[in-house]
Amino acid sequence: MIQTLVATLMWALVASLLIFRRKRADRSITYAALTIAIAMTLNVDAAYSAVDPLLGGTNLTTLIADALLMTGLSFLGRGVMKTGQYRPQLVRAAVSVPILLIALLALTAAFLVIDRGTTTTRFMIDLGEQPAAAVYSIINFTYCLVIVVAMLVLAARQYRHSTGIQRLPAALLSVGSAFGVALCLVVVGMDLAHTTGHLGLMRAFQGAYDLLSVLAFLFLCAGFAVQPAVRRAQHHARQRQTIAFTAQLEPIWLRATHARPGLSQADPLAAHSEDPEGHLHRVIVEIRDAMIDPRITFDINTDDRVVLERAESHLVGTDSAVAEASRVPSIEERGS
Repeated sequence: MIQTLVATLMWALVASLLIFRRKRADRSITYAALTIAIAMTLNVDAAYSAVDPLLGGTNLTTLIADALLMTGLSFLGRGVMKTGQYRPQLVRAAVSVPILLIALLALTAAFLVIDRGTTTTRFMIDLGEQPAAAVYSIINFTYCLVIVVAMLVLAARQYRHSTGIQRLPAALLSVGSAFGVALCLVVVGMDLAHTTGHLGLMRAFQGAYDLLSVLAFLFLCAGFAVQPAVRRAQHHARQRQTIAFTAQLEPIWLRATHARPGLSQADPLAAHSEDPEGHLHRVIVEIRDAMIDPRITFDINTDDRVVLERAESHLVGTDSAVAEASRVPSIEERGS
């Protein structure tokens, strides 16, 4: 049941990323999420029971699923790192390909030593008393622990350096990573308890494992799904602000281009075919050109100058200017 829920969450994340990130050139996060979704699907009892006999019935599917999980998490961590400028050396090392390859080789070596028997959907429960199985699981989840700690560090810093709705994805990723850290520690505890014969302690950890699995994947999936949605919402909000600034500056621009004809008059079709930010940039440039041209007399009042400066700040992406832009009165408000 838990594996099915986690797999469903991962496939929902893949679907949302395909929708919201379909136009982005970098699809590393989408591919990473797809890899993890496949790994989680292989852990579903029905899928595992169908696939493993095709591979010889020696639980090779366990190794494949765990290797896919480790690979997906590694590239997911790299994707989180790429979203910000903060890339400390330890984090870069943790999500690096060489470390991933070393972990996969160690995982495979430990797996080959396990007396695996025939296909079982309860791999660690049935075989966890073997030291080799415990080592195998500890290698797997220690590597996962390193990755989620790196993601937690990156997400927490992004949260501290973000404002408003930008904090939501970072907050969700931070909480999900924290649950992921707890999950990995619980699994390592289960492995040690099982191999040392403390079955009561292992069962106590098992209860926490189920809950932490759901919470970790729920918050991580939410964080990655919300990220492109927030980015798109911000893009639309910025575009609305750009159009609003252009509308407010249009009367000044018309006066400016009347006093000093520019490219907009020479090629009006090209001027109006520009994207909203390109058009606003042209409006600002032509107003400024008219203001500094010594051959003509053109000036604007203080209120119009404030709007012009805010529009300029908006184009260069000044955060405070964006906040201010939302408070700039509309044409109707100014004219009322």
